[in-house]
Amino acid sequence: MDNTVGSLTQLQKSLVIGTILGDGYLRIVPGRKEAFLEVNHSFRAKEYVDWKFQALKSICRSAPKARKGNGNRIAYRFYTRQHPDLSELHRMFYLDKEKIIPEKLRINPLILSVWFMDDGGRSGMSNFYLNTQKFSVEDQERLVEKLKTLGLQARLNKDKQYYRIRFLSRSIPRLKELIGDRVIPSMHYKLGYNPVET
Repeated sequence: MDNTVGSLTQLQKSLVIGTILGDGYLRIVPGRKEAFLEVNHSFRAKEYVDWKFQALKSICRSAPKARKGNGNRIAYRFYTRQHPDLSELHRMFYLDKEKIIPEKLRINPLILSVWFMDDGGRSGMSNFYLNTQKFSVEDQERLVEKLKTLGLQARLNKDKQYYRIRFLSRSIPRLKELIGDRVIPSMHYKLGYNPVET
């Protein structure tokens, strides 16, 4: 996964796509030519943000920083430089400033791993889901179809007034097989691993 795609390695591009599917945002500042990526998590996810930064630092100016947010929340974030490859992804994933799922999206295990670390969760040992409520129902259905290319079966599950993606229980072993080795230790709880298993 070290082949270059423009100026980004394939690993970097996959990490960025997983981040876009999750909590990250691509932005273009008015008057500027290219897009940049914002990675912003709670300070509790410091190890995860640092991991992303290490992978993307070749296109970053400065390391992650803590910042006080609303109320007592402490955010931990960094920004990449503007980059033409990020502008290309912005054109794919945004329509009128809203995230969309492009028809040509292809999900690989690294994209899925980052997406799951950003937005995945579980309830008990058999309910694993992706918090995709920010996407339209049509886009979520498209994501369900794209997960099938990795051998994963999922369906939309109503969460209050919105929908999210829930993996069928028979697909949980396959999910863990695909992403288990790629999920960083501080995120193992999302997969239900306890310390003796890690």
